[in-house]
Amino acid sequence: MEKTEFYSLLNYDEYPLREMEKRSEEFYLEMKKRRTVRQFSDRPVPRMIIENCIRAAGTAPSGANMQPWSFVVVSDPEVKRQVRKEAEKTEREFYNQRTNLKWVEDLKPLRTDENKPFLEIAPYLIVIFAQRYGLLPDGSKRSHYYVNESVGISTGILLSALHYAGLTCLTYTPSKMGFLNHILSRPSNERPFLIMVVGYPDKDAVIPAIGKKSPEEIIKFV
Repeated sequence: MEKTEFYSLLNYDEYPLREMEKRSEEFYLEMKKRRTVRQFSDRPVPRMIIENCIRAAGTAPSGANMQPWSFVVVSDPEVKRQVRKEAEKTEREFYNQRTNLKWVEDLKPLRTDENKPFLEIAPYLIVIFAQRYGLLPDGSKRSHYYVNESVGISTGILLSALHYAGLTCLTYTPSKMGFLNHILSRPSNERPFLIMVVGYPDKDAVIPAIGKKSPEEIIKFV
């Protein structure tokens, strides 16, 4: 059967230049307030807020529009307990290996170690999986393209959406993440990409006194 392409009109709103400048600055100032936290409150968060943020992440561009991502939202206390148990097990191995001493030393200003209580305390863990390839109804494989880039962009939109909604996050990647496939019953074509820990900050939450690179360090116009 001949393939037919369908196109629709671009849904684009153009703003006056002054409004564009204002909106771009407002977004920068809002995102500038975003900080990673490791101390979370167990206050519940309405499910619809999380769903809306993930829907925003699903609008990300992707190679050949394959959308090679899956988001597993974990709120069940027992499942979170299992995730924490396995994560801390692999982290203890990581922190005790001499080959990782430099990495462990670089982490000291962040006051992070092999103990990950936030995995149980925060109301949600959003586990992001990257689909290495797609599976068609007949069981055959469908190629995916630029998987890491696509999932990374989607994750960035998710992080921004969660912050914009008024929540705090931690992007967490255990040193080994294969256990997530087992605990969450994910298929073999998916590999864990990142755990997004989501919720309100604890009332006594603190953040490291670190800064971001200056515009001069990261921007170059040619």
